[in-house]
Amino acid sequence: MDALSRVWDAGDAVAPLDRRLPPRAVRSQLSALRPTAVLDESGDRRPLPGGLPVQTGDALVMTTSGTTGDPRGVVLTHDAIAASARASSARLEVDPARHRWLCCLPLAHIGGLSVVLRALVTNTPVTLHDTFDADAVSASGRRGDTTHVSLVATALARVDPSAFVCILLGGAAPPAELAANVVTTYGMTETGSGVVYDGVALDGVELAIGTGEDGRGASGEILVRAPMLLRAYRDGVDPRVAGPDGAGGWLPTGDAGQLLADGRLRVEGRIAEVVVTGGEKVWPAAVEQVLAEHRGVREVAVWRRPDAEWGERVVAWVVPADPADPPSLESLRRLAGDELSPWSAPKELVLVDRLPRTDSGKLRRSALR
Repeated sequence: MDALSRVWDAGDAVAPLDRRLPPRAVRSQLSALRPTAVLDESGDRRPLPGGLPVQTGDALVMTTSGTTGDPRGVVLTHDAIAASARASSARLEVDPARHRWLCCLPLAHIGGLSVVLRALVTNTPVTLHDTFDADAVSASGRRGDTTHVSLVATALARVDPSAFVCILLGGAAPPAELAANVVTTYGMTETGSGVVYDGVALDGVELAIGTGEDGRGASGEILVRAPMLLRAYRDGVDPRVAGPDGAGGWLPTGDAGQLLADGRLRVEGRIAEVVVTGGEKVWPAAVEQVLAEHRGVREVAVWRRPDAEWGERVVAWVVPADPADPPSLESLRRLAGDELSPWSAPKELVLVDRLPRTDSGKLRRSALR
């Protein structure tokens, strides 16, 4: 936190690097970010040739996950950070006099760093853990040392949810069963962290669904307009477009969704990740949520494989709860067919020891083979 303040006081922006990455991945990030200097763990500053200066008001350059391509820098301003922190804290009714955040996710990802930023902006106390340790996280909550924490689904499954006043959950589709104190979030690096909590947009956040006309987002695509959006990518590209209202400033998210009658947002999944089987669209996240309810499933991922008859077939990769007694394809098909649709039922089952995920817990569908 002191390092953040020193860099900002000097008029620079911060681009956190993940210390766990191998040298090749770090070089790839530096190439995308083009920083003017690097601070080592001792705080020493080392100038780098070829760096790009930042604009006045820029605070962060966050690296996107790079799961579908090369990493890209997302530029967030001080105003955007403040807007995100205040809107989030207001929705959660965080009281700096009674509450304390726990940050146990990597600071190189917006889900982790936003906890620190939220605390800084609102003067709320915060405790930082160097790494995620399920026992240490649960113990912190039980002792009352911390009251609020931000987690991803894989981390949530390993802790005691009752130990905290509130748990923010993001990074991937939530499990079917959630404790009452868990708040699901929707957002991304480009939105400066979550902007929709339990389906409801934060104050100041506008949502719309793209029409596919005049460049106003793909048909069915979730669009977001808010004061916490990125200024631009590090390469200077501003991704914002005109929305259904004809005005600009809308961010195409790449996610498909619907605005329900009560105004809540339902996220269906990545547009690029839809499976088209026999002419019918299947959203993997929806199928995963249903299959995760099977007693024999510990973890599940749904994706596609080419199919001579159907074009693409739905495939389920499953980590069984008991490797000696894995779920059958027939039982999974019956569950998905009864809850969703006949074409949502997987036509193939692949048993695996683990699912490929990013450091932040997001499923890497492109790695499913």
